[in-house]
Amino acid sequence: MKRENIPFIVFILAVLLITSTISSTAKDVYLFSYFTGKSETGLHLAYSYDGLSWTPLHEGKSYLLPVVGKDKLMRDPSIVQAPDKSFHMVWTTGWHDNIIGYASSKDLINWSEQKAIPVMTHEPTVRNSWAPELFYDEASKLYYIFWASTIDGRFSEVGPSEDGLDHRQYYVTTPDFKTFSETKLFFNPHFSVIDGAILKKGKEYFLFVKNENKTPLEKNIRVTVSKDINNFPTEVSAPITGSWVEGPAPLQVGEYIYVYFDKYREGKYGAVRSKDGKTWEDVSDLVTFPKGTRHGTAFKVSESVLNNLLKNSK
Repeated sequence: MKRENIPFIVFILAVLLITSTISSTAKDVYLFSYFTGKSETGLHLAYSYDGLSWTPLHEGKSYLLPVVGKDKLMRDPSIVQAPDKSFHMVWTTGWHDNIIGYASSKDLINWSEQKAIPVMTHEPTVRNSWAPELFYDEASKLYYIFWASTIDGRFSEVGPSEDGLDHRQYYVTTPDFKTFSETKLFFNPHFSVIDGAILKKGKEYFLFVKNENKTPLEKNIRVTVSKDINNFPTEVSAPITGSWVEGPAPLQVGEYIYVYFDKYREGKYGAVRSKDGKTWEDVSDLVTFPKGTRHGTAFKVSESVLNNLLKNSK
């Protein structure tokens, strides 16, 4: 080896060591998108390093105010990060809309123009389009958007949950949020179903849903598992939560699957967790969320994303 090559080699080794150190010390962090009791106040975010303690960002203020829909609400905001590291969000725009809201962002701070996705405009008797959820399926390279709607008389064999509503889950797919598939029925169990949310673990998809039936009282979270995202068994698990909860938000944290949920009658959040997706432990006493947190979604991001949010949090 020539002596003059030694400094260059030392430099390369130093760069590799620094890169390795940075990589090994970078942390995964978790974000939670939510709305508050005043759903016209828009998008709120909180963060956590352990999935238990959640801290509000931006001093608890909104990042985005809603402008689309009859009621111009932003309920149930669901966010996923795309392969290109940008973010996509959908939300409930109103109580009786046939659309859902959509916007995108590169940093969760600056958002695109809000748009209405006309998911149920082809159904003249549809009553609502509630709690849309986003899921990016790596296998098909498609985004799944699924939500709950009641279409008058469509499923009369199952009694309405309340207010004459009898929900089923519908969906569309899109590769780019510019073109969308035809709206189809996604999940049709033997009960009024809302608030679907998907987590993939290994080769299995876990679909968490709320049984919305009121008589006899259910209002709880169930789970069904499939290796095919387009074909979930309608025979669901026993309840994994108590009654009067909604908005299941699944998140993988270490060895646990956490499912957070809105205890909307109590004005607080709860959670269950499981290592195998079958046996669930209630850990509601271990979690803390910002005051007023309502139905949201949890997702993992890099620490650099959080650091940028913290830097621009005031």
